[in-house]
Amino acid sequence: MSDLLIQQYHSKVEKIVQYGGSRKEGALRSAFENLINGYCASKHLLLVNELELRSPYGNTVIPDGTVKDGLRMDWGYWESKDQHDDLEKEIAEKFSKGYPDSNILFEDSWKAVLFQAGERVGEADFGKADELDDIITRFLSYEPPEVRQFREAVDVFREDLPDILLVLRKQIDAESKGNAAFRKSKKQFLILCKDVINPHITDLDVKEMIIQHILTEEIFLTVFCRPQGAGH
Repeated sequence: MSDLLIQQYHSKVEKIVQYGGSRKEGALRSAFENLINGYCASKHLLLVNELELRSPYGNTVIPDGTVKDGLRMDWGYWESKDQHDDLEKEIAEKFSKGYPDSNILFEDSWKAVLFQAGERVGEADFGKADELDDIITRFLSYEPPEVRQFREAVDVFREDLPDILLVLRKQIDAESKGNAAFRKSKKQFLILCKDVINPHITDLDVKEMIIQHILTEEIFLTVFCRPQGAGH
């Protein structure tokens, strides 16, 4: 599929140059945008044009494109330059303005340069399909630290879940026996659930619902550092 996408990109560029007589950034940018989004599709990502971004210097920068996922998290950035620009000079200038260096791809339709985690990690000649495929794949395969940490936390949570469920079930049983206020509230909740959700809901169902609520609240507190309903 990548070979086809790259072939389509070059065909589009040739047509733009043939019809428009220009290889300027503005003329060719849409072709590369389509190429990136072709790669994004299989990863459920999308390249979105010209989104504002607050830089570490406090100013606003606007990369030509930002790769986003369905949760609006940034996965990478793209900056297109004109073939007559000095690409190395343009890269230095963008970084001096506070453009992100976590995962950003610079290109001028002849050459692509990739920076990840503040380091220059690769280059590609647009005339070499394998190099272009490799650098785009590497660009879109970069995993933001936040995503990696979340996945690691999910793995740990999955391992600990059986023990957590056992403890919670025992605690709810103990509170049901020795805590009159808890027992009363749980009974009222059961009546409400029967009335609003399903008349066949049982006390066991209510116990599992309470466990789900506790686990969900803990996830929100841990991941988002705030409880459910506390702002947006």
